[in-house]
Amino acid sequence: MDARQDELSNPFGMDEDCTNCPELVESRSQVVHGYGDVGADFVVVGESPSAAADETGVPFAGDQSLVWDVLDRVGLVEGETRPPGASRNGERGAERAESEGDPVAEEPLPDEVYLTYVTRCRHPDRDATDEEVRACEGYRSSELRMINPEIIVPVGQRAIEALAFQYTTKSADELDVDELHATTMRGRGFELVPMKTPADQTPEETEAFVEHFAELLGTDYRQTKGRQGSLETGRGPDNGE
Repeated sequence: MDARQDELSNPFGMDEDCTNCPELVESRSQVVHGYGDVGADFVVVGESPSAAADETGVPFAGDQSLVWDVLDRVGLVEGETRPPGASRNGERGAERAESEGDPVAEEPLPDEVYLTYVTRCRHPDRDATDEEVRACEGYRSSELRMINPEIIVPVGQRAIEALAFQYTTKSADELDVDELHATTMRGRGFELVPMKTPADQTPEETEAFVEHFAELLGTDYRQTKGRQGSLETGRGPDNGE
C-alpha cells in the first residue's frame, strides 16, 4: 500500500466505503481514517470519532480537540491552523467555538504526528462493540506497521486495551488508563504514553500530561532505533514566548 504524503487525510488510501459494520455504515457521515505524517515518530490512537471528526474527517476535532491543544503545546502542530472546535492552549472549548461560528480548519498541520482511531466510524448513541473494534483492527495494524512509530499515545481505555495484546507485554485487564495517564510504559519496539479521554481529564491532569510528554521529547526517545534524539528539534511546551 503506497502512502500519499501530499495528502494528510487518509494518506494510505484505505477503504473509504468500508461496509464491515452494517450499523455504523448507517450512522456515520464518513469513515475517519488516519490523518497526518506517514513518517511520524508519534501516533495518537483514539477510541472512536467525535461528531466533528465524523463531519470533517479530521480526527480529534470538536469535543476531543484537547488532544490537538496538547500536541500544539509540546510543539507538534505547525502554524496557527486548528481542527474544528480546537483552541490554542485550551483557551476556548468546543461548544463556545461552535457558538461563535469558528471557521473550519480543513488541514491542521501535525508535525511528526499521525492521528487515528480504534474504530473509524461513529455511532451517535453508543460505543463501538467488540466486533466493530475487531473489524477495524486490520486498518490500525497496517498503519502502525507502515509508520513504525517511536511513541504511541493511546487516548482512552478502549484504545489502550486494543493495543495491549499485540503491542505490549500486558493483558488488557492489566492496563488502566486512569492509573497510566501521563506515564511512559514499554511496548514492543516503542513506548506508550497513555492519556485519559479529553472529557474525563481535569485541568491538572492535562497539565501533568503536557509536562510529562514535553519531558519525554527532551530525551533521546529514538535510542532504540539508533536515530538522533529530539534535543536538536527544539521542541517543548508552549510558554507563550
